[in-house]
Amino acid sequence: MKKKLIYIVSLLIAGLFFCTTNVTAARTDMVDVSNHNGYMTVSNFQDMLNNYGVKSVITKISEGTYFHDYTAANNIYTAQKAGLYINGYHFARYTTETGAIAEANYAASMAKKDGLPIGAVLVTDVEAEQQNGLSRAQNNANNKAFMNQVAKYGYRSDIYTMASWLGNKMDINSGGWIASYPYNASNKSWYSNNHAWQWGSTYNFNGSYGNFDVSQIYDDFYTADQPAKVDPMKTVNNIVSVKGNKYKAYTTYDSNGDANDGTNVVSATDWISNSIAVINLKPYFVIGRNVLLPQSTTTFKDRVVINYRSDYGVLAYNSKGQSIKDSNETFKGGTQWKTQSKLVNIPNVGLSYKVATDMFIPISYMQGSGFSGE
Repeated sequence: MKKKLIYIVSLLIAGLFFCTTNVTAARTDMVDVSNHNGYMTVSNFQDMLNNYGVKSVITKISEGTYFHDYTAANNIYTAQKAGLYINGYHFARYTTETGAIAEANYAASMAKKDGLPIGAVLVTDVEAEQQNGLSRAQNNANNKAFMNQVAKYGYRSDIYTMASWLGNKMDINSGGWIASYPYNASNKSWYSNNHAWQWGSTYNFNGSYGNFDVSQIYDDFYTADQPAKVDPMKTVNNIVSVKGNKYKAYTTYDSNGDANDGTNVVSATDWISNSIAVINLKPYFVIGRNVLLPQSTTTFKDRVVINYRSDYGVLAYNSKGQSIKDSNETFKGGTQWKTQSKLVNIPNVGLSYKVATDMFIPISYMQGSGFSGE
């Protein structure tokens, strides 16, 4: 909790004196993030947790049935690794109950792909022009339909809206996350009968770039019912296997590409690789001091195995070095892809494996690259 010290000067008939009063600022219990904040890192979130009292993060998942926030999976992972509760929100565009169900299906399916844990909250953010023109009864029915559908995916739900819409555009009979920004939020606890009050939208954290929406929470709704975290890096693996199941010796090489004497490796043996060296654009696993094993003599011949967490993936790039949107949903940790024997040097990316006509995976995300998951 941060405190602001306000100095009050009082002039009395008896004389002049100074007194100080501690004024408690509204709490930064919860922060919501989206693509506008970019890819949040573990250190960003740890700073919020350790220095600002943040307990929960809500990341944007989707909007309507057409937009999936490309930062969601990253933010879910990094927030969890930092030790924060993680929830998601969907920006609603629905105008009918049928539309609300369709958006709930889209939002929940994207949330599952992104790794939002079962039991987390998936909020419907209702403040768009589409709902502004609807009756109060219609908005109530649509919101109920969305929340009921989300529950079928194992998520809890809540409604976010502006204070001016309460009792006017819609009703919130229980719960609710209400936005209302006073000029000064100090010593205020607005909407304490709801789950949370969003009191600011331009908050700055010293460890993060840009402005953030911040909220004060009044119960454990946004910090409960999530399962114990599992190891997010369970598919990170730097073991390489020599191909074959019968005795056969394979030559190893030094960093100059010359054959090593007396360091041949036998088929069907496993080795830990601490990095990948490249000679004439061909990849070699480094399994010892100046002992290089060609990828072509391992079970990874002409294959890429994504060395990353099982419920997330890595971005692919085109030949111009541009990241391919949402490609991390395809190239998830542990998945395997056919490639060519030679690497390709991609601008601003570096040496990469070709996995499609114009799609490349950086060498650093291949099993055996020495990548530790950090």
